[in-house]
Amino acid sequence: MTSARADLSRVVALVPIRGLERAKARLGEALDAEERLLLTERLLRRTIEAAATAPGVALVAVISPDRAALGFARAHGAAALEETGSDLNAALDEGRQWARTIAATALLVLPADLPAIDADAVAAVLARARAAIGPASAADDRPVVALVADRAGTGTNALLLSPPGAIAFAFGPGSRAAHAAAARRAGAHYLELGGPLSLDLDMPDDLLLAGDPVRPPPCDR
Repeated sequence: MTSARADLSRVVALVPIRGLERAKARLGEALDAEERLLLTERLLRRTIEAAATAPGVALVAVISPDRAALGFARAHGAAALEETGSDLNAALDEGRQWARTIAATALLVLPADLPAIDADAVAAVLARARAAIGPASAADDRPVVALVADRAGTGTNALLLSPPGAIAFAFGPGSRAAHAAAARRAGAHYLELGGPLSLDLDMPDDLLLAGDPVRPPPCDR
């Protein structure tokens, strides 16, 4: 991967999602199919709107193999990238290549299952990264990797890379440790952040912390 200096002048937010109908299958014990679809749509819309209105984010793109999800993304102002990769990391690599074609200097991966996401939470990640980078005149050419772990401390709920190729994607079991190790190998500024993005909706117990997941969130007003 590249070792160029970090630059947050053009941040692209990349939102991966498997599909509207297939998402959140592990919540089947708590929500029926219609409720899961409604939840998925509202979370995706909330993620798009939060990233799009966060200061410092130039563009939001959704990547998915599902045409319905891509159509939903376009309807809510996001770029739509058709996924052809074999898994999440391959899909994100496709998104990274696309981001490079539009001169992105940083890539922010935001899964579409973060119920507490808003523009302030996204902006906070970018602000911490800017603080780590320091002024452009500083003699420091290291990349930056900023990560928000899940509540268990093992997964990755948000990942900021600048430049976009700072490290390889390692989403999956143990991704927090894998991303941290990759950042160390790359000699990057590595930041682990907390805050509202640490809550994701993965299992039925997560719904209790998120409140009523089917009720329209503030972005729906």
